[in-house]
Amino acid sequence: MSTPTGLGEPRGPWFVSPQLDPHGRPRVDVPEEQPAGARAARWRRTLLAGLAVVALSTVSGALAGGYVASGDDPPRPGASAAAQPSPTPATAGLPPDLVAAAATALPGVVSVQVRGNGGTAGGSGFAIDDKQHIITNDHILDAGNGDDDVIVVGPDGRTFPAEVVGRDPGSDIAVLRVDPAANLAPLALAPPGTTNVGESVLAVGSPLGLSGTVTAGIVSALDREVRLGTGGRQKAVQTDASINPGNSGGPLVNARGEVVGVNTAIATLEGGGSIGIGFAIPIERAQQSADGIIGRGG
Repeated sequence: MSTPTGLGEPRGPWFVSPQLDPHGRPRVDVPEEQPAGARAARWRRTLLAGLAVVALSTVSGALAGGYVASGDDPPRPGASAAAQPSPTPATAGLPPDLVAAAATALPGVVSVQVRGNGGTAGGSGFAIDDKQHIITNDHILDAGNGDDDVIVVGPDGRTFPAEVVGRDPGSDIAVLRVDPAANLAPLALAPPGTTNVGESVLAVGSPLGLSGTVTAGIVSALDREVRLGTGGRQKAVQTDASINPGNSGGPLVNARGEVVGVNTAIATLEGGGSIGIGFAIPIERAQQSADGIIGRGG
């Protein structure tokens, strides 16, 4: 199965792609004598066969065949503050509690840029303490060759070199640290066991390099088993909040502005992008991994 442009390397397709008809739709050959229930069941199986889960870092240059955006270049490491887009939450139509949640989360969310051979990978991250530790996804750092390759762009557009404190590929969590002058506002983490199916959430990050982007949805499911990182199948938070390449490592926050998960991957059909099924690492597991990294690395 081919990798959709700009989505980065998939963590492995676990479904066989369906055959497509001349119009690009899944081909379903069902004998007419089958009852309607059997036809519907077979259609569902065929549709699921076309799903794959892919990581959500953006890539540009030679790293993976192009940067997906509407004619705009991604923020360049070292660019001036004036060159960066201002973080503006998409508040139209959002309930007042989500507007407040966006205002709470945005000051602690950053863009992460990783320079590699021939291109730049991008993602998101968020501050978790007053020491300016930042949680992000480990797979974003795969493009780099060391600390000098990682740049953090703050919500005010300022850029800072980031120290890689440590990485945990099994959980797909990494921790960065920036200079205290960044003055990032640490985000509150949701207490364990308080996230509920159906509650409103916001995905905050830098999809396609557009920093300070906020999208709204709900928690669609909890404990959804998907393959994230290198640790095999893990239980994830499923959401229908719109998340796209570059959202990797950014927070999924509830209406109180508390982080409930780390946005990591989406389900996609062959050759397509987001279909409204996204996955986040539960914050309890992300925090456990981050605490271990900080304890070992300072």
